[in-house]
Amino acid sequence: MSEQRRVGYHWNLRQRMADHNLWKTTELIPLLKSRGINLSNAQVHRLVTGTPERIPARTFAALCDILECTPNDLFEPYVEMRAAATADAPASPADLGIGEKRSVARRIRVVRSDDDDGKTT
Repeated sequence: MSEQRRVGYHWNLRQRMADHNLWKTTELIPLLKSRGINLSNAQVHRLVTGTPERIPARTFAALCDILECTPNDLFEPYVEMRAAATADAPASPADLGIGEKRSVARRIRVVRSDDDDGKTT
C-alpha cells in the first residue's frame, strides 16, 4: 500500500501572545501599528483566533519582533502520512460481509424489568 504525505501546520500566535501576557487581540493592534502594520480589529482577531492561509512577510516579521520569537515559534509545520486513494479499502458493503437488504445497525426493543420500584434498569 502506498502512502501520501500531507503537510499541515500549527499556528502558535495565541500561545506566544499568552507567553507575553497579551490576552486580548486588541492589545496587539497598537504594537503592530508601532511597526507600520495597520490591521483592523477584525483582521487581528482572525489572525489570532484562526489559522491564516497566507500572511504578508512584513506582518510575520512584526509579530516575531513583538513576541521576541523566531518564525519557527509561530509557524510549526508537520507531515501527516495517509493511505493513498488507491489503497485496498473495501469498495462496497458486500466486501465487509453486509448484505444489500441487511443494514449494519439493528433496531432494539427496550423491555422494562419487573423491579419493586418499577424503574427501568
